[in-house]
Amino acid sequence: MSLLTIRDAATGAELLRTTDAAEIAAALAPINVRFERWPVADLPPGAEADAVLEAYRPQLDAFMGDTGAGTADVIKLDPSHPQKDAMRQKFLAEHTHTEDEVRFFHEGSGNFIIHADGKVFDAHCTRGDLISVPANAQHWFDAGAEPSFTVLRVFTDTTGWTPHYTGTDISGRFPAVMR
Repeated sequence: MSLLTIRDAATGAELLRTTDAAEIAAALAPINVRFERWPVADLPPGAEADAVLEAYRPQLDAFMGDTGAGTADVIKLDPSHPQKDAMRQKFLAEHTHTEDEVRFFHEGSGNFIIHADGKVFDAHCTRGDLISVPANAQHWFDAGAEPSFTVLRVFTDTTGWTPHYTGTDISGRFPAVMR
């Protein structure tokens, strides 16, 4: 189940906790983060990347037409991946990208944590969630110690996904809220 937790960045006080998709979308909209729930394709667990991509082609085409994004792919990560720890560490520190970071969760979950307007917005995304974190937004991502997900990534230029680290320690002070 999706979960949004908002905390004050200075005090850590919890300001909001909700599992309601409409409330999540409304709370993220002021910081220009797009959150939607899409119907999940009827595919067998662990379906191949090409099958996942094709199953969502109608939604992807509409989304890319609305946003101007040019392409999409699928990335899968599970606890047996030999580089799972290194991949997790790469995105745990606060960073920005020069392009929107768009993910749709076909399977599994992960937390996109955005630092904006003196708050920390922790969006725990699960199966059926689409999140779009805008370019230059300060954020980090955590899929947990045992990551397991299949996500669609939507992009215009993959070089825009290079993380630019802020050098702050905020991600260490606000670890992901895992359900």
